[in-house]
Amino acid sequence: IQPNCTNAFEEPERWRYFDFDGRLPAMVNDPDSFEVQPDGSIIQHGYSVMLPESYVFNAPHAGQELSLSEDIPKEDLAELEVKLKEALPSAGSTASLGMYCRKARESTSRAIMFNGCAPGLGFRGGLANFSMLCLSEPDYVHRLHEILARHCIEKLERLLPAIWPSIDILMLSSDDQGTQSDSILPPPVFRELFVPYYKAITDSCRKLAPNLKIFLHSCGAIYPLLDDIADCGFDVLNPVQWTAGGHSYLEWKDRCRKRLAFWGGGVNSQTTLPLGSVDDVRREVSQIVPVLAKDSGYIFCNIHNLLAEIAPEKIIAMYQAAGACKY
Repeated sequence: IQPNCTNAFEEPERWRYFDFDGRLPAMVNDPDSFEVQPDGSIIQHGYSVMLPESYVFNAPHAGQELSLSEDIPKEDLAELEVKLKEALPSAGSTASLGMYCRKARESTSRAIMFNGCAPGLGFRGGLANFSMLCLSEPDYVHRLHEILARHCIEKLERLLPAIWPSIDILMLSSDDQGTQSDSILPPPVFRELFVPYYKAITDSCRKLAPNLKIFLHSCGAIYPLLDDIADCGFDVLNPVQWTAGGHSYLEWKDRCRKRLAFWGGGVNSQTTLPLGSVDDVRREVSQIVPVLAKDSGYIFCNIHNLLAEIAPEKIIAMYQAAGACKY
């Protein structure tokens, strides 16, 4: 569930057909937000672009412009506090969301994840800009993260009493902290500037909803941060990108065994899944799953997303192989 959007039950009135210029039949919320260009590229909201041979949208500079000749941009923290206060959910919207979650709960016996309370900790203003702020102005980052964490806790105090009985997992944050080779920030910097604020938020979650599982999405080579992520109080880590950074899936499992549940990591989505054969996919899944599933704490899926280019036969083989694993 995201606020006012779920796949737990049908909402046909919300969705419209759009085929992305014949390459990807889909149901979308607002077809008018897409503009097909003469060359076949598609512009979304006048900004991000899907190139003619692509299935995903990109933005100029990945949406994160960087100037080395100007000061690093910073948010006005006083203005931010005012905006966050104004954005807190009202009693009416909270009650409505509670009813929406109850309807989802009544519609399925499957676990329900809620995504709508993210604190916004992460690389605000762009990966490069915010990384430099973390290194050059840590006091500013502390003040920013204190404001964001306090707002998140206030939001959770309003929402969780209404939605918790109906949800099982809270997707608390999508905070990519890794590249293909290493963590973006040095572990001591992440430990100082992120861990205390995540810990304050997860502690509040547990007081408000003791049995709720708390989920973190963080891509890339974050092996050096795994102990810190566990110390933050998260229960679940996704997408388990062990292929980045030179550490095996066994090393990842050993580092987090009985401390974090892994959600992902089941097959290499950069090489094996798009480029390998059906047998390659089946073989890799059969090797990985028994290792990650040992001692419990594992939810199977591939590393990150299933893109449009992936053959359906590989997806079927992936799940069949996972289901056949013994551990």
